[in-house]
Amino acid sequence: MAQLSVGTIDVFVIRPRPTGWRVLVLQRSLDTRCPTAWETVHGRIEAGEEPEMAAVREVREETGLAVERLYNVTIAPFYLHKLRTVQLAVVFAAFVGEGGEVTLGPEHQAWEWLPVEEALARFVWPRERSSLREIVQLLSAGNAGPVEDVLRVF
Repeated sequence: MAQLSVGTIDVFVIRPRPTGWRVLVLQRSLDTRCPTAWETVHGRIEAGEEPEMAAVREVREETGLAVERLYNVTIAPFYLHKLRTVQLAVVFAAFVGEGGEVTLGPEHQAWEWLPVEEALARFVWPRERSSLREIVQLLSAGNAGPVEDVLRVF
């Protein structure tokens, strides 16, 4: 029988600019799952770790960037048929400053900062496009407005 597990995070790394947001997209390496697919930061929640801690850790490990502001946004479900598990990914928006340089981990071979519309077109998974649209809807003013107290982690 299939199980339900909250075990992963997706983090959309955003650099706000006066001309519009830039969203970091990462291309998978050839020797990993989904070779050459473009995605957002994605990773597992480790034992004893809260989702927001996993989000900050994965951004650091996969990009070398430091998160300045973190928002929880939604949950993205997907099915892992080999494990017979419905996996829930907790989705975050991480805002980063201009100063940091992207340093890729071994899972990825390339990266780009793209305007929102170009990032939407680049992502392979429809759930990533849906999540980014929700992030834009909720945070396009630079904060979450009347729901800031609920969505902002730090």
